[in-house]
Amino acid sequence: MASVANLDDIPTEDDRSFRVPISEESYSTYNFDPPPYYVETTKNELKQLFRDMSMIRRMELTADGLYKEKKIRGFCHLSTGQEAVAVGIEHGITRSDKLITAYRSHGNTLMRGGTVESILGELLGRRGGISYGKGGSMHMFSEGFFGGNGIVGAHVPVGAGIALAQQYNEAKNLTIDLYGDGAANQGQVHETFNMAKLWNLPIIFGCENNKYGMGTSADRASAMTEYYKRGQYIPGLQIDGMDVLAVLSAIKQGKKFVLDGNGPLVYEFVTYRYAGHSMSDPGTAYRSRDELQSQRSNDPITNFRDRLIDWGVFTHEEAKSIDKDVRETINKAKIEAENMPEPEPRMDILYEDIYMRGSEPQQRRGRTIDETYYQG
Repeated sequence: MASVANLDDIPTEDDRSFRVPISEESYSTYNFDPPPYYVETTKNELKQLFRDMSMIRRMELTADGLYKEKKIRGFCHLSTGQEAVAVGIEHGITRSDKLITAYRSHGNTLMRGGTVESILGELLGRRGGISYGKGGSMHMFSEGFFGGNGIVGAHVPVGAGIALAQQYNEAKNLTIDLYGDGAANQGQVHETFNMAKLWNLPIIFGCENNKYGMGTSADRASAMTEYYKRGQYIPGLQIDGMDVLAVLSAIKQGKKFVLDGNGPLVYEFVTYRYAGHSMSDPGTAYRSRDELQSQRSNDPITNFRDRLIDWGVFTHEEAKSIDKDVRETINKAKIEAENMPEPEPRMDILYEDIYMRGSEPQQRRGRTIDETYYQG
């Protein structure tokens, strides 16, 4: 884990930059130089990293509670334990960069600019949800964020298409294309690798390896579990996905490499989900309680908090104050989301957002004549 060699080097000012070393065990490389084993940062940024991870954790736990109260129905996939990946990525890119991911996407949605209210509202199926209550857990979108996608691996080629548009428009930004270890064996993923390398697209493919595809462990599903080497002709990097600073440093290096015209990268974020695959899965039938307890000791949030206290970035009481503020913020958002109205059962609302608003045709054909909807 990252540590500061000399505490005297840490400035007293919150906005003054300094270096935080990263453990040399954070990376394994494949035809690619490792990132710097340090991050240039400030106290303000370190506090924000902690707050962002805490916000995702508390939001996911709130969603867990709402599901158990049967207020959230249908699919619901939580990212508890994987917060360092979403937060580290977002702090290493800008809002002009693009990101697309699979269905465990609540944390990415928040980091890409979604509000807690709109995310919880979406999970509750409310009109004020980020997808107007029609998308649920797996289909959330915001500017620069292309979902939240429910079909395993199917969004990976879409990410390459986004990167192709960036290349065509000569935009100086990149696409982060995330998928899980369970999708890594999909043929369309490898087809996309081939096209991305042929065209030298500005894209980082990121495999979030949380060790299990649904209830099947990675080593039972994959003949080779070093997913960062799966690109063969594409350089790769394996990253400690439980260390937000390691993720941040890797993304910064990868972005520079890609935008310098060197083509795509394949990243593997080694992480762990503490919850089951979805809310219908208790997550204990295929892994032992000892394993879960062992992984809890590597919690990305509590470990990071302890390091910040050791470094004097904040005190134990200040950390508690941030946590209290996060809880209050999430609780307030929960109340607001629960008070949002449900979508009215009207045809015009049903047909909204099939087309971009303002571009809808006057007629939308149904399966039969009597189902045809005429606008206005």
